[in-house]
Amino acid sequence: MSEQNQTPNQPPMASKQIQIEIDEQTSQGVYCNLAMISHNETEFVLDFIFIQPQAPKAKVRSRIITSPAHIKRLMLAINDNIKRYEQQFGEIKKPQVIEEKKVGFYN
Repeated sequence: MSEQNQTPNQPPMASKQIQIEIDEQTSQGVYCNLAMISHNETEFVLDFIFIQPQAPKAKVRSRIITSPAHIKRLMLAINDNIKRYEQQFGEIKKPQVIEEKKVGFYN
């Protein structure tokens, strides 16, 4: 049945291969120690933030905007990877909250 929904000259999804490239700067990654997540009906926004110890403010280092369906797939992939990580290296302990800090956005 799935072949009936495909347009002519379109290969089946399983046979498609995507080559992914990454530039030098992106491959370095961005460290964050706080993530904030917000959403509306059509999208999720993930802000990745670095807070320096004793600093009065922090800066968003990276922002990802994606669909609810994709964020669900991402959550499942993260859960699977955490399970495999803990099987190999042991349980990840939840950090204890020392003090609650107010976090806001500033320009």
